[in-house]
Amino acid sequence: MKNITIAVFCLLLLNACRKDNSKFDGPSIQDLYSNFKLIDNFKCDKDSVSFAAGEVSHFTASFNKAVKWQISITGTTSKAQKIITGQSKTIDANNGTWNGSTTVFPIFGVENCIAKLTVEGVTDSFLLPIKIRSTKVNNGLVIADFENGFNSAWTKFAQSGANMDFNVKADTYAPQGAKYLNMAGTVNWDWCIGYIDFPATAYSASNTLALATNPDAVFFNCLIYGVPNTNSSLVLFQFKEDENADGIFNAANEDEYDYQIDVNWSGWKLVTIKYSDVTSMVNGQPVTPKGNSQHNPNKIGKISMYHLANKDNGFASCKIDYLIFTSSPIEP
Repeated sequence: MKNITIAVFCLLLLNACRKDNSKFDGPSIQDLYSNFKLIDNFKCDKDSVSFAAGEVSHFTASFNKAVKWQISITGTTSKAQKIITGQSKTIDANNGTWNGSTTVFPIFGVENCIAKLTVEGVTDSFLLPIKIRSTKVNNGLVIADFENGFNSAWTKFAQSGANMDFNVKADTYAPQGAKYLNMAGTVNWDWCIGYIDFPATAYSASNTLALATNPDAVFFNCLIYGVPNTNSSLVLFQFKEDENADGIFNAANEDEYDYQIDVNWSGWKLVTIKYSDVTSMVNGQPVTPKGNSQHNPNKIGKISMYHLANKDNGFASCKIDYLIFTSSPIEP
Protein backbone atom coordinates (compact mmCIF):
# COMPACT_ATOMS: atom_id res chain seq x y z
CA MET A 1 0.00 0.00 0.00
CA LYS A 2 2.84 2.37 0.87
CA ASN A 3 4.43 1.87 -2.58
CA ILE A 4 1.11 2.55 -4.32
CA THR A 5 0.67 5.80 -2.36
CA ILE A 6 4.16 7.01 -3.34
CA ALA A 7 3.53 6.16 -7.00
CA VAL A 8 0.26 8.08 -7.06
CA PHE A 9 1.95 11.08 -5.41
CA CYS A 10 4.72 11.06 -8.03
CA LEU A 11 2.21 10.93 -10.88
CA LEU A 12 0.33 13.89 -9.44
CA LEU A 13 3.55 15.85 -9.02
CA LEU A 14 4.65 15.05 -12.59
CA ASN A 15 1.30 16.16 -13.95
CA ALA A 16 1.49 19.44 -12.00
CA CYS A 17 4.93 20.20 -13.45
CA ARG A 18 3.99 19.29 -17.01
CA LYS A 19 4.01 22.31 -19.38
CA ASP A 20 0.61 23.37 -20.68
CA ASN A 21 1.23 23.18 -24.43
CA SER A 22 -2.03 24.97 -25.12
CA LYS A 23 -0.45 28.23 -23.90
CA PHE A 24 2.64 29.85 -25.39
CA ASP A 25 4.27 33.22 -25.81
CA GLY A 26 5.04 34.92 -29.11
CA PRO A 27 3.56 34.45 -32.60
CA SER A 28 2.05 31.17 -33.64
CA ILE A 29 3.82 28.79 -36.01
CA GLN A 30 1.07 29.55 -38.53
CA ASP A 31 1.80 33.29 -38.30
CA LEU A 32 5.52 32.75 -38.63
CA TYR A 33 5.47 30.63 -41.76
CA SER A 34 2.23 31.46 -43.59
CA ASN A 35 2.32 33.78 -46.60
CA PHE A 36 1.06 37.33 -46.07
CA LYS A 37 -2.44 38.07 -47.31
CA LEU A 38 -4.38 41.32 -47.23
CA ILE A 39 -7.86 40.37 -46.02
CA ASP A 40 -9.54 43.81 -45.98
CA ASN A 41 -8.22 46.54 -48.27
CA PHE A 42 -6.40 49.61 -46.98
CA LYS A 43 -9.06 52.33 -46.54
CA CYS A 44 -9.65 55.68 -44.83
CA ASP A 45 -12.92 56.79 -43.29
CA LYS A 46 -12.59 60.19 -45.06
CA ASP A 47 -11.21 61.36 -48.36
CA SER A 48 -10.84 64.90 -46.95
CA VAL A 49 -10.60 66.20 -43.40
CA SER A 50 -10.89 69.51 -41.56
CA PHE A 51 -8.58 69.21 -38.55
CA ALA A 52 -9.31 72.79 -37.44
CA ALA A 53 -12.94 71.76 -36.95
CA GLY A 54 -11.85 68.95 -34.63
CA GLU A 55 -12.18 66.18 -37.18
CA VAL A 56 -9.79 63.21 -37.25
CA SER A 57 -9.33 60.48 -39.81
CA HIS A 58 -8.60 56.83 -39.28
CA PHE A 59 -7.31 54.06 -41.52
CA THR A 60 -8.42 50.45 -41.68
CA ALA A 61 -7.03 47.19 -43.04
CA SER A 62 -6.77 43.58 -41.91
CA PHE A 63 -4.30 40.77 -42.56
CA ASN A 64 -4.22 37.00 -42.21
CA LYS A 65 -1.58 37.24 -39.49
CA ALA A 66 0.00 39.75 -37.10
CA VAL A 67 2.54 41.92 -38.98
CA LYS A 68 4.64 45.01 -38.41
CA TRP A 69 3.12 47.80 -40.47
CA GLN A 70 3.66 51.51 -41.12
CA ILE A 71 1.42 54.22 -42.50
CA SER A 72 3.25 57.26 -43.85
CA ILE A 73 1.14 60.28 -44.81
CA THR A 74 3.01 62.77 -47.01
CA GLY A 75 1.88 66.25 -48.06
CA THR A 76 2.30 66.60 -51.80
CA THR A 77 3.17 70.31 -51.47
CA SER A 78 4.86 70.67 -48.07
CA LYS A 79 6.49 67.20 -48.04
CA ALA A 80 5.51 67.02 -44.35
CA GLN A 81 5.07 63.51 -43.01
CA LYS A 82 3.07 61.75 -40.35
CA ILE A 83 4.27 58.26 -39.42
CA ILE A 84 1.98 55.76 -37.68
CA THR A 85 3.33 52.29 -36.81
CA GLY A 86 1.98 49.15 -35.23
CA GLN A 87 2.09 45.36 -35.03
CA SER A 88 -1.26 43.63 -35.35
CA LYS A 89 -3.67 41.74 -37.59
CA THR A 90 -5.92 44.77 -37.97
CA ILE A 91 -5.66 48.52 -38.40
CA ASP A 92 -8.61 50.48 -37.07
CA ALA A 93 -9.55 53.60 -35.10
CA ASN A 94 -7.69 52.29 -32.05
CA ASN A 95 -4.28 52.16 -33.71
CA GLY A 96 -4.62 53.99 -37.04
CA THR A 97 -6.02 57.44 -36.21
CA TRP A 98 -4.51 60.71 -37.48
CA ASN A 99 -5.33 63.99 -35.74
CA GLY A 100 -3.46 66.21 -38.22
CA SER A 101 -0.15 66.20 -36.34
CA THR A 102 3.28 66.02 -37.96
CA THR A 103 6.21 63.65 -37.44
CA VAL A 104 8.64 65.02 -40.03
CA PHE A 105 8.62 68.80 -40.46
CA PRO A 106 7.50 71.19 -41.88
CA ILE A 107 3.98 71.15 -40.45
CA PHE A 108 1.22 70.14 -42.87
CA GLY A 109 -0.60 72.85 -44.80
CA VAL A 110 -3.92 72.86 -46.62
CA GLU A 111 -2.95 70.35 -49.29
CA ASN A 112 -3.43 66.98 -50.89
CA CYS A 113 -1.68 64.04 -49.21
CA ILE A 114 -0.84 60.45 -50.03
CA ALA A 115 -1.15 57.78 -47.34
CA LYS A 116 1.07 54.76 -47.90
CA LEU A 117 0.78 51.45 -46.04
CA THR A 118 3.85 49.22 -45.97
CA VAL A 119 4.22 45.85 -44.26
CA GLU A 120 7.55 44.47 -43.06
CA GLY A 121 8.82 41.78 -45.39
CA VAL A 122 6.21 42.53 -48.05
CA THR A 123 7.24 44.10 -51.35
CA ASP A 124 3.85 45.58 -52.24
CA SER A 125 2.61 48.84 -50.73
CA PHE A 126 -0.89 50.29 -50.65
CA LEU A 127 -1.76 53.93 -51.41
CA LEU A 128 -4.67 56.25 -50.61
CA PRO A 129 -5.30 59.94 -51.34
CA ILE A 130 -6.49 62.22 -48.53
CA LYS A 131 -6.98 66.00 -48.59
CA ILE A 132 -6.45 68.43 -45.71
CA ARG A 133 -9.18 71.08 -45.87
CA SER A 134 -7.95 72.90 -42.75
CA THR A 135 -4.91 72.30 -40.54
CA LYS A 136 -4.68 71.24 -36.92
CA VAL A 137 -5.05 73.99 -34.32
CA ASN A 138 -2.77 73.86 -31.27
CA ASN A 139 -4.34 75.57 -28.28
CA GLY A 140 -1.92 77.54 -26.14
CA LEU A 141 -0.10 80.83 -25.64
CA VAL A 142 2.12 81.57 -28.65
CA ILE A 143 5.19 83.54 -27.58
CA ALA A 144 6.63 83.81 -31.10
CA ASP A 145 5.96 82.30 -34.51
CA PHE A 146 7.58 85.25 -36.37
CA GLU A 147 4.79 85.43 -38.93
CA ASN A 148 4.54 89.20 -38.34
CA GLY A 149 8.27 89.72 -37.96
CA PHE A 150 9.56 91.26 -34.72
CA ASN A 151 7.06 92.54 -32.19
CA SER A 152 7.93 96.10 -31.22
CA ALA A 153 7.54 95.10 -27.55
CA TRP A 154 10.40 92.60 -27.81
CA THR A 155 14.01 93.58 -27.18
CA LYS A 156 16.61 92.22 -29.60
CA PHE A 157 20.40 92.28 -29.34
CA ALA A 158 22.95 90.86 -31.77
CA GLN A 159 26.72 91.07 -31.45
CA SER A 160 28.80 92.92 -34.04
CA GLY A 161 30.70 89.81 -35.09
CA ALA A 162 31.33 88.36 -38.53
CA ASN A 163 28.61 86.94 -40.81
CA MET A 164 25.94 87.95 -38.32
CA ASP A 165 22.33 87.11 -39.11
CA PHE A 166 19.71 87.52 -36.40
CA ASN A 167 16.71 88.05 -38.63
CA VAL A 168 13.31 86.66 -39.57
CA LYS A 169 13.40 84.67 -42.80
CA ALA A 170 10.66 83.58 -45.20
CA ASP A 171 11.83 80.63 -47.27
CA THR A 172 11.45 76.89 -47.68
CA TYR A 173 13.08 76.20 -44.31
CA ALA A 174 9.99 77.48 -42.43
CA PRO A 175 8.56 74.57 -40.40
CA GLN A 176 5.36 76.35 -39.32
CA GLY A 177 3.64 79.09 -41.25
CA ALA A 178 5.87 81.00 -43.65
CA LYS A 179 8.57 82.48 -41.41
CA TYR A 180 11.14 81.61 -38.73
CA LEU A 181 14.07 83.25 -36.92
CA ASN A 182 17.58 82.63 -38.23
CA MET A 183 20.37 82.96 -35.63
CA ALA A 184 23.95 82.87 -36.88
CA GLY A 185 27.35 84.51 -36.60
CA THR A 186 30.98 84.35 -35.57
CA VAL A 187 31.81 85.92 -32.21
CA ASN A 188 35.36 85.16 -31.06
CA TRP A 189 35.28 87.11 -27.79
CA ASP A 190 32.01 85.96 -26.19
CA TRP A 191 29.74 82.92 -26.02
CA CYS A 192 26.69 85.12 -26.65
CA ILE A 193 25.81 85.64 -30.31
CA GLY A 194 22.52 87.36 -29.63
CA TYR A 195 19.31 87.32 -27.60
CA ILE A 196 15.65 88.37 -27.53
CA ASP A 197 13.61 89.39 -24.50
CA PHE A 198 9.90 88.55 -24.62
CA PRO A 199 8.14 90.59 -21.88
CA ALA A 200 4.75 89.49 -20.57
CA THR A 201 3.33 92.90 -21.47
CA ALA A 202 3.69 91.95 -25.15
CA TYR A 203 0.87 89.44 -24.66
CA SER A 204 -1.49 91.04 -22.14
CA ALA A 205 -2.08 94.14 -20.04
CA SER A 206 -0.65 92.28 -17.05
CA ASN A 207 2.97 92.20 -15.94
CA THR A 208 2.86 88.39 -15.93
CA LEU A 209 1.82 85.72 -18.44
CA ALA A 210 -1.70 84.32 -18.37
CA LEU A 211 -0.67 80.73 -17.64
CA ALA A 212 -1.94 78.06 -15.27
CA THR A 213 -0.73 78.14 -11.68
CA ASN A 214 0.13 74.43 -11.67
CA PRO A 215 3.67 73.99 -13.11
CA ASP A 216 2.89 70.35 -13.94
CA ALA A 217 0.18 71.55 -16.33
CA VAL A 218 2.35 74.03 -18.27
CA PHE A 219 4.62 72.90 -21.12
CA PHE A 220 7.02 75.03 -23.14
CA ASN A 221 7.53 73.94 -26.75
CA CYS A 222 9.59 75.16 -29.69
CA LEU A 223 10.98 73.99 -33.01
CA ILE A 224 14.77 74.23 -33.48
CA TYR A 225 16.81 73.56 -36.61
CA GLY A 226 20.36 72.32 -36.26
CA VAL A 227 22.60 73.45 -39.11
CA PRO A 228 25.11 70.73 -40.03
CA ASN A 229 28.86 71.36 -40.22
CA THR A 230 28.81 74.44 -37.99
CA ASN A 231 29.94 75.23 -34.46
CA SER A 232 27.47 73.56 -32.09
CA SER A 233 24.81 76.01 -30.91
CA LEU A 234 23.29 76.32 -27.46
CA VAL A 235 19.85 77.88 -27.04
CA LEU A 236 19.19 79.13 -23.52
CA PHE A 237 15.75 80.12 -22.25
CA GLN A 238 15.45 82.11 -19.02
CA PHE A 239 12.00 82.25 -17.41
CA LYS A 240 12.01 85.20 -15.01
CA GLU A 241 9.24 85.24 -12.44
CA ASP A 242 7.95 88.61 -11.29
CA GLU A 243 6.75 87.33 -7.93
CA ASN A 244 5.38 90.63 -6.68
CA ALA A 245 3.96 91.58 -10.13
CA ASP A 246 5.52 95.03 -10.05
CA GLY A 247 6.75 94.77 -13.63
CA ILE A 248 10.41 94.47 -12.65
CA PHE A 249 12.39 91.26 -12.31
CA ASN A 250 14.76 91.42 -9.34
CA ALA A 251 17.48 88.78 -9.73
CA ALA A 252 18.42 89.12 -6.05
CA ASN A 253 15.10 87.95 -4.61
CA GLU A 254 12.91 86.54 -7.38
CA ASP A 255 13.06 83.15 -9.11
CA GLU A 256 14.61 82.57 -12.50
CA TYR A 257 14.37 79.13 -14.13
CA ASP A 258 16.60 78.18 -17.05
CA TYR A 259 16.47 75.63 -19.85
CA GLN A 260 19.56 75.10 -22.00
CA ILE A 261 19.32 73.13 -25.24
CA ASP A 262 22.41 71.65 -26.87
CA VAL A 263 21.53 71.73 -30.58
CA ASN A 264 23.46 68.59 -31.51
CA TRP A 265 21.26 67.41 -34.39
CA SER A 266 20.61 68.35 -38.01
CA GLY A 267 17.23 69.55 -39.29
CA TRP A 268 14.09 70.58 -37.44
CA LYS A 269 13.29 69.01 -34.07
CA LEU A 270 10.47 69.57 -31.59
CA VAL A 271 11.66 70.42 -28.07
CA THR A 272 9.19 70.19 -25.18
CA ILE A 273 9.67 70.58 -21.43
CA LYS A 274 7.30 70.65 -18.46
CA TYR A 275 7.72 73.88 -16.52
CA SER A 276 8.12 72.06 -13.20
CA ASP A 277 11.17 70.28 -14.66
CA VAL A 278 13.02 73.52 -15.47
CA THR A 279 15.85 74.30 -13.03
CA SER A 280 17.78 77.38 -11.98
CA MET A 281 21.29 77.54 -13.46
CA VAL A 282 24.39 79.71 -13.53
CA ASN A 283 26.92 78.97 -16.28
CA GLY A 284 25.13 75.70 -16.97
CA GLN A 285 25.27 74.48 -13.35
CA PRO A 286 22.23 74.05 -11.06
CA VAL A 287 21.79 76.65 -8.30
CA THR A 288 19.17 77.47 -5.69
CA PRO A 289 16.56 80.00 -6.90
CA LYS A 290 16.68 83.41 -5.21
CA GLY A 291 12.93 83.86 -4.64
CA ASN A 292 10.31 81.59 -3.10
CA SER A 293 11.87 78.54 -4.85
CA GLN A 294 8.47 77.54 -6.24
CA HIS A 295 7.69 77.16 -9.93
CA ASN A 296 5.02 79.76 -10.64
CA PRO A 297 4.35 79.86 -14.40
CA ASN A 298 1.56 82.39 -13.90
CA LYS A 299 4.17 84.81 -12.51
CA ILE A 300 6.54 84.74 -15.50
CA GLY A 301 7.23 88.38 -16.28
CA LYS A 302 9.80 87.94 -19.04
CA ILE A 303 11.39 85.21 -21.15
CA SER A 304 14.92 85.72 -22.45
CA MET A 305 16.19 83.57 -25.31
CA TYR A 306 19.95 83.42 -25.98
CA HIS A 307 21.87 81.95 -28.89
CA LEU A 308 25.22 80.78 -27.50
CA ALA A 309 28.27 78.99 -28.91
CA ASN A 310 31.86 78.27 -27.91
CA LYS A 311 33.77 81.38 -28.93
CA ASP A 312 36.82 79.32 -29.91
CA ASN A 313 35.03 77.16 -32.48
CA GLY A 314 34.00 79.68 -35.12
CA PHE A 315 30.74 80.20 -37.00
CA ALA A 316 27.56 78.93 -35.31
CA SER A 317 24.07 78.78 -36.74
CA CYS A 318 20.60 77.50 -35.87
CA LYS A 319 17.01 78.39 -36.63
CA ILE A 320 14.01 78.59 -34.31
CA ASP A 321 10.25 78.82 -34.64
CA TYR A 322 6.92 78.34 -32.92
CA LEU A 323 7.57 79.12 -29.25
CA ILE A 324 4.34 78.15 -27.51
CA PHE A 325 3.06 77.28 -24.02
CA THR A 326 0.50 74.44 -23.88
CA SER A 327 -1.30 72.47 -21.19
CA SER A 328 0.20 69.16 -22.40
CA PRO A 329 3.10 68.16 -24.64
CA ILE A 330 2.31 69.53 -28.08
CA GLU A 331 1.64 67.45 -31.19
CA PRO A 332 2.22 70.11 -33.85
